Amino acid sequence: MSRNSAMPADLVAYAAAHSTRPDEVQKALIAATETKAGGFAGMQIGTDQGVFMTLLTAVLQVGFAVEVGTFTGYSALCIARGLAPGGRLLCCDVSEEWTSIGREHWEMAGVSDRIDLRIAPAIETLRSLPPEPKIDLAFIDADKTGYMSYYEEILSRLSPQGVILVDNTLWHGMILEDSGAEDSDTVALRAFNDHVAADERVEAVLLTIGDGVTLIRRR
Repeated sequence: MSRNSAMPADLVAYAAAHSTRPDEVQKALIAATETKAGGFAGMQIGTDQGVFMTLLTAVLQVGFAVEVGTFTGYSALCIARGLAPGGRLLCCDVSEEWTSIGREHWEMAGVSDRIDLRIAPAIETLRSLPPEPKIDLAFIDADKTGYMSYYEEILSRLSPQGVILVDNTLWHGMILEDSGAEDSDTVALRAFNDHVAADERVEAVLLTIGDGVTLIRRR
């Protein structure tokens, strides 16, 4: 299944072909994920989304980033490459198995010194963060029923120029009420999307890149 449910497959392929292509380390990480993660490999973000995240991180000159849900580390690699000099990325995940794949490729890419991986429930890690530094960029891509809690913890810690990226907000089209999907993840994502759209504290746009990426900043 394509990660992009908003466009025909040929347009998705065209967009990917006309975006910066993954380098050899990224290709190796994609291949390792497909081999070692098997049916879970689809949780990895698409290459076009990775380029977008690197560019956004660089344009914002991010000094401190937080990722909730790291899986095999492709998105972390993309964010780390865009960090400002001396910038840091805090990754929150609960799996030693999946993140070990990421660690290997972060080393290969020369960005491991920029990444602090915490193996613990993400909500505990977020709640333990000190007041400083403020978060310049956050990426939420973990358990969908936890999105609301992660969002609230991060929003209160955003820097004035900070942004939040939230993945899977189109949910392969199941986000639509007439899709008939009523599982807990889909219900949680619908509630999250409605909450952000109505939240007067923020400005947000739901982008059709990948499986839907919502970009949020404080007013």
